[in-house]
Amino acid sequence: MEPEDLARHHTIYACVMGSRAFGLATEDSDTDRRGVFVAPTALFWRFGKPPTHVEGPLPEQFAWELERFCELALRGNPNVLECLHSPLVEHADATGRELLALRDAFLSREVHGTFTRYALGQRRKLDADVRTHGAPRWKHAMHLLRLLGSARDLLRTGCLTVDVGDERDRLLAVRRGEVPWPEVEARMTALAAQAEAAAERSPLPGSPDRRRVADFLYRVRRASALQADPDDEGVQGVVGGRGVGQR
Repeated sequence: MEPEDLARHHTIYACVMGSRAFGLATEDSDTDRRGVFVAPTALFWRFGKPPTHVEGPLPEQFAWELERFCELALRGNPNVLECLHSPLVEHADATGRELLALRDAFLSREVHGTFTRYALGQRRKLDADVRTHGAPRWKHAMHLLRLLGSARDLLRTGCLTVDVGDERDRLLAVRRGEVPWPEVEARMTALAAQAEAAAERSPLPGSPDRRRVADFLYRVRRASALQADPDDEGVQGVVGGRGVGQR
């Protein structure tokens, strides 16, 4: 079985991410598609294991195997958690809907650490751009502001909201380079401080519900093991349904 066939025939959840999901799309924005597929359990019984992720078959399309996706989500990976909360869902079969119902199991106060580390890495890159070129990559600066605001609000409310809503115009002004870098820096510093303060009294639990997620993964693997030969190109995943990327 080719890696792309896993995305074509075994996808349980697919959504649009990037600027379109964030409410920051412009006329030249790409359509970034993300998804989750379930590799048939029988593929794990061979020496060569199925891939943990697949690029394609559509342009700007990327999908994780379910177990890898859950591992990253339990660690509080920002990109993966936001994928689960995209407002632009293109496909979710019964298993995908159960995954969506587990969204709260992945959230905890641990996201403060993971979001902060990711943000610091991005901030170092922006600072390097300023030192080298005299200005940051404004699009990246905009997205870092968006991420910091999302982290703060998640810790304050316990809910992860992907669309920036009323912040759209302010953020797009940053992307266009209309906001001086010192002002952008000040915003970043303030958002980081607000997120740290929110973490101390966040309604989120101290750690994610790993047992609940592990039970879900076990049931999905067991259901897949009871199904058809994974070499059969007609197999459609754990529950069935269309493949993503097919029109």
